[in-house]
Amino acid sequence: MGFILIGAALLAALYFYLASRYLANKDTVLFLVSFVIDGDTILLESGESVRYLGIDAPETHHPRRGLECHGAEATERNRELVEGKSVRLESDTTNRDAYRRLLRYVYVGNTFVNAVLVEEGFAYSSYYPPDTKYYQSLLALELEAEVAGRGLWSACQS
Repeated sequence: MGFILIGAALLAALYFYLASRYLANKDTVLFLVSFVIDGDTILLESGESVRYLGIDAPETHHPRRGLECHGAEATERNRELVEGKSVRLESDTTNRDAYRRLLRYVYVGNTFVNAVLVEEGFAYSSYYPPDTKYYQSLLALELEAEVAGRGLWSACQS
């Protein structure tokens, strides 16, 4: 009977250890990107679409605005950064938008994809309360890109 109790205790300890490790690392779950929809939206292998938080890239297929200046370039840069790669998704306050897309900050390894797109001039920073965790940082990157004339800041000036 003693061995059974010891075995049960060891199994319980193992269960709680593994559960705590999973919960501690829940943000390190990786998702495979199967397709890049545009400069700020991707499709995961699971079929879920993800809209990047904190940024807005020029449109490529908008029903009213069509192809916007630097939209194709933004889509291509996003494709280079994430398509076919495993990404880590970070949430803010809002889980989904009106189109049922997940709203997330996106990382490939230690690369913050949302920030790279803004810094290189492929997207604008966007302020959408209550999802403002990185707004100030993204805005600073946008101002830097604008001053340097990177990407859309030189290509789309009229």
